[in-house]
Amino acid sequence: MKVGYKELLAEADRAVEAVTVEQAAAMRGKPDVVFVDIRDIRELNREGTIEGAMHAPRGMLEFWVDPESPYHKPVFSSGKRFVLFCASGWRSALATLALQRMGLAPICHLKGGLTAWKNAGLPVAAVAMAEKSQAREEPKP
Repeated sequence: MKVGYKELLAEADRAVEAVTVEQAAAMRGKPDVVFVDIRDIRELNREGTIEGAMHAPRGMLEFWVDPESPYHKPVFSSGKRFVLFCASGWRSALATLALQRMGLAPICHLKGGLTAWKNAGLPVAAVAMAEKSQAREEPKP
């Protein structure tokens, strides 16, 4: 192994903005901020999510962000600020670095992820059935 996950995370930590739970809580609900849950749909079903967060599975992010992709989601061209999160902040750190390299801005991630959010006593919403089925539907190129 030339580069392990620890080195990848260290690189991301140096290059991207990580917001604390308190900072993220202050941003939640603002019209110019989009929270993006990048966890697997099974994690959302099991653990819920931050209320109002958009689900964008980690495996589709780069395709949803790129306007030239057949999978592009217009929200990623909105100019809004994006706060990515996962369970612990590892996947979101790496994802934030990838999207930042692609040119998506402004972007940051939630340090400690949903686990830190829950540990701070902040609310978690159950995932609605419509969101569950929508997350599975992908356009065909």
